[in-house]
Amino acid sequence: MQGYYQLGDRFEGRRVVTIGGGSGTFSMLSHLKKYPFNITAIVTMSDSGGSSRMLMDEFHRQLPLGDLRQSLVALARHGALWREVFMHRFERDDEGAQEQAKGGVSGHSLGNLIIKGLQDINGGNLLLAIEDTQELLGTAGNVVPVTLEPTTLCADLEDGSTICSETVIDTRGKKNLTDLSPIHRLRLMPENVAGCPQAIRAIRRADTIIIGPGDLYTSLLPNLLVPDIAKAIRESEAEKVYVCNLMTKHGETDGYKASDFVNEIHRYLGARVDRVIVNTGTFSPDLRAKYLEERSEPVSVDHNRLSKLVPNITTEQLNFEGDTLARHDPERLVRAIFQGPDLHE
Repeated sequence: MQGYYQLGDRFEGRRVVTIGGGSGTFSMLSHLKKYPFNITAIVTMSDSGGSSRMLMDEFHRQLPLGDLRQSLVALARHGALWREVFMHRFERDDEGAQEQAKGGVSGHSLGNLIIKGLQDINGGNLLLAIEDTQELLGTAGNVVPVTLEPTTLCADLEDGSTICSETVIDTRGKKNLTDLSPIHRLRLMPENVAGCPQAIRAIRRADTIIIGPGDLYTSLLPNLLVPDIAKAIRESEAEKVYVCNLMTKHGETDGYKASDFVNEIHRYLGARVDRVIVNTGTFSPDLRAKYLEERSEPVSVDHNRLSKLVPNITTEQLNFEGDTLARHDPERLVRAIFQGPDLHE
């Protein structure tokens, strides 16, 4: 198909399943679609902020749509206009806050409203709404929620307290730069929700399963907390690849080395991954200083411990050079995942 990168025959039609959510997944999917993979993006459903939160409050038992929308846009082929439409967010001011209380659109993502409208057209069926959205955007793959049941993400801390909601867990380090009690256990309420059948089917048929990139406790592990999903991954014959974070995150992964990230993935998956992708690139002093102000630092690659946990370790420079943010370069990342001389433009 025109616009695709050239690949060796061994990659043609490869069934690739990504598991995650957030900006890391968005970036990788935006690049994966350039290759003739058979892509399924399994998306976390623990989002509890922004437009998703407002829709959930207004329409009882509405599932969060934010991460679904981002993945759909990432895989879109129908031009920049449709992507801009789905990513547009209505401005919110003081008057808008009052309007929102009455059910207005201020603060909402237009894409979320479109998906919600398609869901209503399809009698409340979210999967059919996603299919219609994929048709509108001409996506280069399928997007499926990890579960179709409403859930709340909770973290039991080492000091005995518990915090709930993805947004609270995700932002507590930004709001408080002092020492915070580490996360002892992550869980969903209710705990034994069923996995989406389409997600389980995709995992069972996959050739490669990619966990990450994304925030460990709010984008990746919530998917593994769905028992059916973790079981399907464990039983899958696909290569299981974990993409380790570039930076630690205050309030979640303070002081974590690469092996600590992998340990947590193994803990909640109930099995080990086949390969871990870790960054060996460096960051400028200015960028390191910027992140240090937020009590974040580059993830250290402790090879000795890591080699005892995972049979295969891929070490590459994966970060953008000279960037103002610590981000994975999606092209380098895809090459590292599907390593081999056949993967080239």
